[in-house]
Amino acid sequence: MTAILQKGNSILTQVAREIKREEISSKYVRDTIERMRDALNKEEDGFAIAAPQIGESIRIFLVSGKPLGQIKGVEGSLPDRVYINPVIIKRSKETKMMEEGCLSVRSWFGFVERNKKIKIEALDQDGKVFQEGASGVLSQVFQHEIDHLDGILFTDKAVNLKKETPKDLEHEK
Repeated sequence: MTAILQKGNSILTQVAREIKREEISSKYVRDTIERMRDALNKEEDGFAIAAPQIGESIRIFLVSGKPLGQIKGVEGSLPDRVYINPVIIKRSKETKMMEEGCLSVRSWFGFVERNKKIKIEALDQDGKVFQEGASGVLSQVFQHEIDHLDGILFTDKAVNLKKETPKDLEHEK
């Protein structure tokens, strides 16, 4: 089982290295993506995960198909989506304070100012370039995950940080 690293681990504060196109089909990259998928699927409240969160300092993040389907208004799950070497190529001027948590900073929540809309460019699992626009929660997820690839945790930017105990979380259900 792949463990999700927690705040305090130095890998989470490093800028992850880009993946060369010829590396994308390598066993290392394929195995890393599968380990990311495995770790994320074990988390009930996880939307996405970045490779540094499982100890691999490379520029990949994965968005789970279940919340992706909910965000896009699709019944059921969509396939998990992999983003390799993602770059934000366009940002809206409008921003919004959005509440965030993180699988690497368990039980902590805070508000982070995020662009309302962004457009990213990345490579898919086959090495093909694609662009994807996002707004709302998906825009927030993309920005959060790209921060991970840049060695930034949401707690580095957040205001009004608060710790919620499992009892607090149960009360909200």
